[in-house]
Amino acid sequence: MKSFSREIRIVSIVGARPQFIKAAMISQAILNYRKKNKKIEEILVHTGQHYDFNMSQVFFDQMNIPRPHYHLGVGSGTHATMTAEMLFKVEKMLTKERPDWVIVYGDTNTTLAGAIAAAKMPLPIAHVEAGLRSYNRNMPEDINRVLTDHISSALFCPTDVAVKNLEKEGITQGVFKVGDVMYDAYLAYKDLALSKSTILTTLRLQPRNYCLATIHRQENADDLLHLSNIFHAFSELASRDCPFIVPLHPRTKKIIGRQKRRFIRNPYVRLTKPVSYLDMLALESQAQIILTDSGGIQKEAMFVGVPCITLRDETEWVETVEAGMNVLTGADAEKIVSAINKVENTRVRFKSLSNFYGNGNASKLVLEALISLSPFDLKAMSSSAPDWMGLEKTIHKKKGN
Repeated sequence: MKSFSREIRIVSIVGARPQFIKAAMISQAILNYRKKNKKIEEILVHTGQHYDFNMSQVFFDQMNIPRPHYHLGVGSGTHATMTAEMLFKVEKMLTKERPDWVIVYGDTNTTLAGAIAAAKMPLPIAHVEAGLRSYNRNMPEDINRVLTDHISSALFCPTDVAVKNLEKEGITQGVFKVGDVMYDAYLAYKDLALSKSTILTTLRLQPRNYCLATIHRQENADDLLHLSNIFHAFSELASRDCPFIVPLHPRTKKIIGRQKRRFIRNPYVRLTKPVSYLDMLALESQAQIILTDSGGIQKEAMFVGVPCITLRDETEWVETVEAGMNVLTGADAEKIVSAINKVENTRVRFKSLSNFYGNGNASKLVLEALISLSPFDLKAMSSSAPDWMGLEKTIHKKKGN
């Protein structure tokens, strides 16, 4: 790596559950690097987008994420009010810190606000999990992805599909296929989850004898018809021998709480509080079927080899569908029931995992790129995106210059 005469400063901006998981792996890579070279500093910023303990603090506790240097306390609100307040507060923080890189993760309002604030200053932006597209502009997440990618200096893609999506939009410089940092996290924490989590005992569940479901996307949680259809399907099939376990996202809980009887017509559809990362991995690995509208959980289902039914009409993670491990049903009750009946006795095996999501080394490769390549270097690179194997060769070649 390059030798620096001053400390490198990286600001990582997080605010939502999946970002805590991704940031944990980048923070660990930074910690490992600091053991060899102290000239690097990470400044962690929590916008407060997820503020419930089980959606936020428990992740910091379990995954040993450093305590945030800044907690902006934005909380909930409309997309406009949340993004605007984050933008104002992030800009104020960045003006003070003046980092070498600003890292944003995924596709939330936190991602977009952090990227816009940095771009306006201007500061170089690194987007971890770049290039994902659902091609559904009714999804706020897809809008956040597109805008963030087009103003980022370094774009770290988890898959070949993500790289190709960027190429279609004319983004070819500063693009790297590094693999998926959430796969890094799965490999790092899967054994701990199975050995430490007591969630199955707490919920009185037997392995393979329950279905696990999560619902949080705006298109489902905020649409009473979609939500009703989804829970109708759950009620059709839930039983004493195979209950449906539904950890409730706060936005979904808010809707369900007002009219619970409309949605929950079967006592074996069991609503729970949000669960920690370790508990979620344990629940996923022992489930019979996973039903979700979450992108991250679609992948985790693939990692643990459990059939997944996605409660959306499209997915950013098309590899999961092409591999036969994920079925798209939308919020159509008949399609959901049909899909459950088809896969209920199926266990799947994730073959050639590295072809999809890297080798579990994505976080290290992201950090090496940020340390070794300045924004100018990234812009000057060729238009072909190096893959996660080629990235190491690219970095080592630059070190010799």
